[in-house]
Amino acid sequence: MFQLDLKSRKSIYEQVMDNLKELIMTGTLSAGEKLPSVRDLSKQITVNPNTVQKAYRELERQGYIYTTTGVGTFVADTSQIQADPRDLKAAREALDEAFRQLLYLGLTHEEAKEIAMTIIEERRQDYD
Repeated sequence: MFQLDLKSRKSIYEQVMDNLKELIMTGTLSAGEKLPSVRDLSKQITVNPNTVQKAYRELERQGYIYTTTGVGTFVADTSQIQADPRDLKAAREALDEAFRQLLYLGLTHEEAKEIAMTIIEERRQDYD
């Protein structure tokens, strides 16, 4: 379910968030589905409960999940999620850098575009 890289530059809570976002956006976890409690998830992935709590709190702030007091934490309706402008800017910059790297390898714009479009189509299959 989760893949955590202890050598990654990303913090553990960010990796937990990314894993949950992927599961939600690919439909592995569907709207209304109950998530494990903070304690249960922390045991499953062997991280501190505070780390999971921080990830849950941020995912709730971003609209990926919601909590019902006394009942649990659930996956939210993904159609209501709006991209954080800072995250969108960072993703755009990363995409720009990756495209430039393809050009630096000697590919033409058309060849680089073809690679990018192939990746986009592969991801579309994952998220549809």
